[in-house]
Amino acid sequence: MLNLTFDNQFTAQLPCDPETGSHQRQINQALFARVKPKPAIQPTLIHYSQEVAEMLGLSKAQCRSDEFVQTFSGSRTLSGMDPHATCYGGHQFGNWAGQLGDGRAINLGEVPLSQGHLMLQLKGAGPTPFSRGADGLAVLRSSLREYLCSEAMHHLGIPTTRALSLIATGEKVMRDILYDGHPAPEPGAVVCRVSSSFVRFGHFQMLAARQEKDLLRRFTDFVIRREFPLIVPEQSIGRDEYLAFFNEVCARTAELMVHWMRVGFVHGVMNTDNLSILGETIDYGPYGWLDDFDPEWTPNTTDATHRRYRYSQQPAIAQWNLMQLANALLPLIEDAKPLEEALTEFARSYQQHWQSMMASKLGLKRHNEALNNRLLALLSSCEIDMTLFYRGLSKVTAAATDPFAQLTNAYYDPADTQGKAREEMRDWLRQYLDEADRQQQDDQARQRLMNKTNPKYTLRNYLAQMAIDDAEAGNYEKVDTLLEILRRPYDEQTEYEEYAQKRPEWARNRTGCSMLSCSS
Repeated sequence: MLNLTFDNQFTAQLPCDPETGSHQRQINQALFARVKPKPAIQPTLIHYSQEVAEMLGLSKAQCRSDEFVQTFSGSRTLSGMDPHATCYGGHQFGNWAGQLGDGRAINLGEVPLSQGHLMLQLKGAGPTPFSRGADGLAVLRSSLREYLCSEAMHHLGIPTTRALSLIATGEKVMRDILYDGHPAPEPGAVVCRVSSSFVRFGHFQMLAARQEKDLLRRFTDFVIRREFPLIVPEQSIGRDEYLAFFNEVCARTAELMVHWMRVGFVHGVMNTDNLSILGETIDYGPYGWLDDFDPEWTPNTTDATHRRYRYSQQPAIAQWNLMQLANALLPLIEDAKPLEEALTEFARSYQQHWQSMMASKLGLKRHNEALNNRLLALLSSCEIDMTLFYRGLSKVTAAATDPFAQLTNAYYDPADTQGKAREEMRDWLRQYLDEADRQQQDDQARQRLMNKTNPKYTLRNYLAQMAIDDAEAGNYEKVDTLLEILRRPYDEQTEYEEYAQKRPEWARNRTGCSMLSCSS
């Protein structure tokens, strides 16, 4: 038997919609609705995360049991679970969208740990009151991408929700992958996501929009006590604690943006309902990883025209989203000035941490703005693989006859390794090595710092698509291989060298390797 116990403080302390069931409705004076997952037709375990299972106290045998598969496919409810979907609102692509909510996510319940707690959530287990006419299901394609990336981000050292399991449902789900009027059946799947909390900016926005100030205060008090216990004094929570909470969310979000920029991750759909108050990466939809360094790239086909959520814009969007959270908290604080100061501090903090991070990417002790800006311009001027470039740069030595030789593998077009482009990069390399010498950073110290900062392995878009292609054919070996590699993304792992190669030409414009839709 699965030895899971539940301590469901969210549903115990916060108001529930009086109606039950998955029929669509607007709710008021409530934060969630109770709803049961849709049983899977023929659930089959594709993979489970041993690390997450251990966090929950589950053994290998338990994770391979029929009870595990039935439970985390949505076909069985364990004693103590309290399945529910939460209500939130949000700005989508900059526009207020009103009530949104967990349209295909069902929270099973909270598991207490020796330190803290974890909420278990099924994604793709059927409709909820917030599905807005959709089926609440998910396809293997998107579920596999979420499962892999959740764990990959964790091992990169980036705050993220985790994934316990990926289970095929045994049924087909109709999806129009490119929104071009050609829907087709795809295999269905369910991911069990894990986090201390799935509360988003949009939860606070919805309560503020409904002008439910008392419930907004009650909910904010709950979130602070439950997720930010260091803020809570012995006395009751008030204005100072609300400001401390907002400042902490700003700080965590700034740190998260620096991490995304460090590794070339592009979320793709940074709506306010897709940002976690914990500062975790949440909702892996049409995300992508930079192959060639293109600051204007977005993986989201829905965003292809305006590119609101492009790589270079992510920190600014995070600040914009925080401003919407500030507006939602304003009724509790009743003074805009300290919130504005917090937003200003977010920008300052982000810039400071970004500069420190960029210095580390170059293996330097201190940020050199002119040197770094020139490099970013050079990386943008040609088609240069970001991940391979920085790993190659770590191998450059002052004694090398031609330091540029370590970088040629990062170029997609061999012509760019000759002529003017080559000479400009070689000139930058001379400046770079001179700066490292001025900072008394020898080759070994520089390489150690760079290889702790710049991963060799990321979940490249084409690698994820190759795993999807095999999985849809019933072969899950690449899932296991990728997770094994991505557990140690900063290590050389020479036996897996083929997984560190730049994007192949066949993947340049292929769906799933270049851009994706929100269809999942």
